[in-house]
Amino acid sequence: MRVKIKVHARARRSRLAGQVGGEWKLEVAAPPVEGKANRAVVEFFAGSLGVPRSAVRIVAGERSPHKLIEIDGVTEEKFHQFLETEMER
Repeated sequence: MRVKIKVHARARRSRLAGQVGGEWKLEVAAPPVEGKANRAVVEFFAGSLGVPRSAVRIVAGERSPHKLIEIDGVTEEKFHQFLETEMER
């Protein structure tokens, strides 16, 4: 499945912070240097959804806060359950 996100780097902690303009806002603690924020994005979704890091790829926006990510092995239903859980926190 593919998901549009907007990444806010150097946040206090990594968390999903809602939806803005059709994209999910993801705050990550990592800085946007040397790919650290991108790695944090992959690790966040892999860990939260219980898939290997290799199942999460940034397919567009490597150098932009606006990214398109692809997650293998996750149904839309499972992803929506994950979103509901994250938004309750």
